[in-house]
Amino acid sequence: MKAVVEDQQLHNYIVLLKEKHGERTLPIWIGPSEAMAIEAALVGESFERPLTHDLLKIVIDTFQAKVSKIEVEALKNEIYYAKIYIESDSKVFAIDARPSDSIALALRMKTVIFVDQKIMSENGWVLDGDKNVSQLIDRLRKTKPEQFGNFNLEE
Repeated sequence: MKAVVEDQQLHNYIVLLKEKHGERTLPIWIGPSEAMAIEAALVGESFERPLTHDLLKIVIDTFQAKVSKIEVEALKNEIYYAKIYIESDSKVFAIDARPSDSIALALRMKTVIFVDQKIMSENGWVLDGDKNVSQLIDRLRKTKPEQFGNFNLEE
């Protein structure tokens, strides 16, 4: 997990997933409430009452289960799909979820986030310093979310 970026001109939010042992970063558009939930987890902010992702963590913990991993596993019609893998009583359950919710939960559960290799190969970017990050943000501003899979940094 690298960061949540807000495009203040268009009021869009993008989560940046950085490879642990690599150079690529995958940008994924997310909604404002999910961006807030991810940002809160990144900075360790807590609230008087549990947010949805905190509540889900409490439920998983209460049933003595664990989230073994999160995986961004597919890109269909310019929409990313993820799965939450929950282990309970020696069984693993794969639950379909939005990547943004999966990431928010993974940060709270301190669980590893995987991205399918094909998705990272086709959509990940190598960001080399501030110049490329600025190019990325500028390019994202000019691209409609439904066109996401159809652009590259060099355009």
